[in-house]
Amino acid sequence: MAKKVVATLKSGKGKDFTKVIKMVKSPKTGAYAFREEIVHNDHVNDFLKGK
Repeated sequence: MAKKVVATLKSGKGKDFTKVIKMVKSPKTGAYAFREEIVHNDHVNDFLKGK
C-alpha cells in the first residue's frame, strides 16, 4: 500500500505536499513518540514549530 501512496503524491497536485515526521516527548512518561503527518509545503515550518 505504501507504493500506491508514494505514487499518488508524486503525480499532479501531490507535489505540493510533504510527509513530515516529528519526534515528540510525552510530558507524563518522558518517552519519545513519532508523529507523522502529510502537510502542504507552505505549512511545514509551522508543523515543526508546533503551531
